[in-house]
Amino acid sequence: MNGGVSLLVPIKPLHLAKSRLRDDRPAARHADLVSAVAHDTVDAARRAAGVRAVVVVTSDPRLAESFAADGVEVVPDDPAAGLNPALEHGERVLRSRGEARIGALQADLPALRPAELAAALEQAGPDRAFSADHQGTGTTLLLAAAGGALAPRFGPGSAAAHASSGARALDGEWASLRCDVDTAADLRRATGIGLGERTAAWLAGASGNPR
Repeated sequence: MNGGVSLLVPIKPLHLAKSRLRDDRPAARHADLVSAVAHDTVDAARRAAGVRAVVVVTSDPRLAESFAADGVEVVPDDPAAGLNPALEHGERVLRSRGEARIGALQADLPALRPAELAAALEQAGPDRAFSADHQGTGTTLLLAAAGGALAPRFGPGSAAAHASSGARALDGEWASLRCDVDTAADLRRATGIGLGERTAAWLAGASGNPR
């Protein structure tokens, strides 16, 4: 068995994703932003030491096509019943292949730095563990124990829910790993850290200053 963590990245259909970030922009522009953020997240995760594979879980045809074109495996979200069922479905797919270590990474980390993700994986060791978001209430990364169940409890108050379920809270600062983007203020925070290439290009185009 090869080492490393196989990370599941679940993504809602583009027309449903990140409604609080929508503002008054046209649906197509919003979809472009969500796609850019997700691609930057996955691109960074694939470069992190300790990551064996990144698997996107989505049934959005545009996302499935674009990630496949980048060489990223896509598992259809057959349950289409929310975030936790999508992760459980992806986990079953990976377990059927004999994957020993599985994690879940949120798809809204456009400033993610591979070195920070790698540091979190190293600190977790073989334990079931999680990284809270910058507010301390949500979860950006959840890791199953080696050979153990992921048992995702994403949703409001997920950090407390994961801690209550026995997952160990990781305590690194890791600004880029903790900076999930749900609102315009979150996007400004991520911009201050340093956006990935695709999100930066989207933002430059939105401001009328294409790069």
